[in-house]
Amino acid sequence: MVVEMELPFRHVDHKAFRRCMNVFQPRWSPISRHTVARDVLSLWERERTKLKSFLSQHCQSVCLTTDGWTSCQNKSYMCVTAHFIDNNWTLHKKILSFVHVLGHSGEIMANTVAKCLDNWGLNNVLSVTVDNASSNDRGIDILKRRLRLRSNLVLNGDYFHARCCAHVLNLVVKDGLKEIDDSVTRIRDAVQYVTASPNRELAFLGCAKTVQIEYKGSVILDVETRWNSTHDMLKAALKLEKAFDEVDDTDSKYRRELEKRQGVPTFLDWEKAREISQFLEIFKASTLRISGSSYVTSNLYLREVFSIGCAIRELCESDDPNLFHTQHIALNMKEKYDKYWGGYNKFNMLLLISFVLDPRQKLVYANWFIERNFVKLEADALKEKLDLNLKAIFEEYNNSVCGGVGGSQGESEPTKSVGQIGNPNYYYDDMNL
Repeated sequence: MVVEMELPFRHVDHKAFRRCMNVFQPRWSPISRHTVARDVLSLWERERTKLKSFLSQHCQSVCLTTDGWTSCQNKSYMCVTAHFIDNNWTLHKKILSFVHVLGHSGEIMANTVAKCLDNWGLNNVLSVTVDNASSNDRGIDILKRRLRLRSNLVLNGDYFHARCCAHVLNLVVKDGLKEIDDSVTRIRDAVQYVTASPNRELAFLGCAKTVQIEYKGSVILDVETRWNSTHDMLKAALKLEKAFDEVDDTDSKYRRELEKRQGVPTFLDWEKAREISQFLEIFKASTLRISGSSYVTSNLYLREVFSIGCAIRELCESDDPNLFHTQHIALNMKEKYDKYWGGYNKFNMLLLISFVLDPRQKLVYANWFIERNFVKLEADALKEKLDLNLKAIFEEYNNSVCGGVGGSQGESEPTKSVGQIGNPNYYYDDMNL
């Protein structure tokens, strides 16, 4: 109960809790917070031992995600999560480490992850996914060098570093929203005014009823650092736009208060919000799809990233005068998008390979997507790079499996090295691509 409800250990010392427990069971002996702390630590040790045993039997290779942050008490923390598939082909997500760290430098990140892997006895790491902080680039380089000394990294670790796709999308959208910062701020101030007290919110809903708005929901205030909450705020506010005009007509304080900030939302502000809200639906849907942790998402990467890039380019090149404001937003987004995904050499090949290995996609569909999103020269280069890496990773797995079998039976057929796989038809029949 204490763990699942996240209760403080001193909860068991409270007289109300003890009185309640005495009613349930008069023979119950009161325990102290120190006893609870010892029991929780003992439970943690038992669960850790069970998980370590499970990992040793079921975890052939692991993908890690890690994140660091600073609390409101100015203390730094870091969490390491493992994602792996067991012997029964079931996907697992397990938090391996949640620790207080002295900072978020690359060295600290690398040391923390390495220590975590040592504690759990994990050596085969396929990839580490982090956000795009510059310190993480340094940390990944240090960690990669260490792991190369004790294990074989897939494709020599060239694609060991995976950038968080959802985080890149967040950066792309935030850059776009800078174009309409003032408009969003004015709408946010209006929402903040009508939700500042229960009386104001009730009066606002009365205004919505007066102007005969069928939408039964209310407005919500966003978290400024999270674009998806800003999108939800704009979407709800747009449905109640006429109610804000009614508030302006009936509440004298409304305009007076907002004029102290950046003013009342204008017709142009609402038009900008309407345009961007429709466009952001694409990003929201993609973020939800690729942020899942209970199902595999790597095979969705290529389609989601290329589809968003295609939508941004189409909007940038559009001649529709009704999309004037959104077009400027798309231009800002394109600049950030191109920084991470604009070139053929900026893609993580492991993610493209996972797309190919999805039986619904395969290599033909991947090549079609690549041709659709790049000019011919870059498309050909990316297709060739994908082809070579597919053969190289097949060679690695072929050697690791057939090599072990051949060693015991003496019948293993010699396999070709990566340098001998220039024939474009080599292995294609075996891989069924």
